[in-house]
Amino acid sequence: MATSCDKKKNIQGHPCFGGNHKNNGRMHLAVAPRCNIKCGYCSRKHDCANESRPGVTSKILTPEEAIVKVREVMASEILGPIIKVIGIAGPGDPLANEETFRTFELLDQEFPQLIKCMSTNGLLLPEKIERLEALNLCSITVTLNALDPEVAGKIYSRIAYQGKTYTGREAGEILIANQLKGIELAARFGMTVKVNTVLIPGINDEQIPLIARKIKELGATVMNIMPLIPQADFADVAPPSHERLEEIRLANEQIIGQFKHCRQCRADAVGLIGQDVKFAESGCNPDAA
Repeated sequence: MATSCDKKKNIQGHPCFGGNHKNNGRMHLAVAPRCNIKCGYCSRKHDCANESRPGVTSKILTPEEAIVKVREVMASEILGPIIKVIGIAGPGDPLANEETFRTFELLDQEFPQLIKCMSTNGLLLPEKIERLEALNLCSITVTLNALDPEVAGKIYSRIAYQGKTYTGREAGEILIANQLKGIELAARFGMTVKVNTVLIPGINDEQIPLIARKIKELGATVMNIMPLIPQADFADVAPPSHERLEEIRLANEQIIGQFKHCRQCRADAVGLIGQDVKFAESGCNPDAA
């Protein structure tokens, strides 16, 4: 049976990589609750059905429950024709959860025509990349917020890696090295790589063009500069204005393509970008949503 991608991985129809995001949709499966880093801008304490931000989900699914949801959505007259991509984006880090790999295995068996993608902080990417390749992962998003370990130490309060907890500059050095290596390996395996960078005014502004040049060199395809959502450790930091965000995107567009229609999706998003469908977690009927 043909899979959804071959080298170079075919991501035609992916709304985050040049596919028509007004007609092509995606489904995120919230099967990955555990995380191995603590981002200063991340809060997972509550969920509001009307709130869209990374780290939010109404329910953690097992891989088996996730496949049931995919069946329901793909059978829907409304959603079935538009869903092109199945992604795992949390609410923790997918690579820190074995459930991620089991879910991709089940997807590969039952829905090989769908593009499989994943978002990760990249800490475990170098050591997990061959497993992702074996599962026919087509595209990957890595969140990279700094190249300077000192700056990274201000963004991440800690990381958990190989049985130890690291903080400050040391945490930044380990995380950045793994992120860069992971991006390079993913591109080498033929995956389309998007890099997310959260713009935190006063913290990593000057890092943005450095990141753009480095990821272009490593083989990334597109960069997504996202505005800070003020919460957690950065609750008192004002987010960049729309004008400032567009100014930075335009400046870095000269280096690498910029993804400009991101809506900082939930871990359980379903539908078109910016037009997610909401339906009950049990006995759902997507066509009635």
